[in-house]
Amino acid sequence: MPEDRVSRSTRTGRPIMLLLDLVGRRWMLRILWELRDGPLTSRALRAACDEASPTVLQARLAEMREGGLVTLQDRQGYGLTPLGRELLAAIMPLYAFADRWAGRERTPAS
Repeated sequence: MPEDRVSRSTRTGRPIMLLLDLVGRRWMLRILWELRDGPLTSRALRAACDEASPTVLQARLAEMREGGLVTLQDRQGYGLTPLGRELLAAIMPLYAFADRWAGRERTPAS
């Protein structure tokens, strides 16, 4: 397989893998949910997500930055990229459907 084709398929496969992983990574949805209204500093984000370890949170944010879901904004902290906003908007109806099907209503935080 030509090198260009391998490189291109790897780049396009990364966001798809993040999307599929999102279902199994509740913490990723929680971070997206907390950033929906605007940027947060890592300290505020750690408190909002009940994340005790700054190291773990930074690793998670780095993974999400690599996937193009969040961005680091000067002095304001982390915010959603357009892709992150689109993903959050697309995934929320799936969670709402699952909750209705199970006979319960809840927010992503619960």
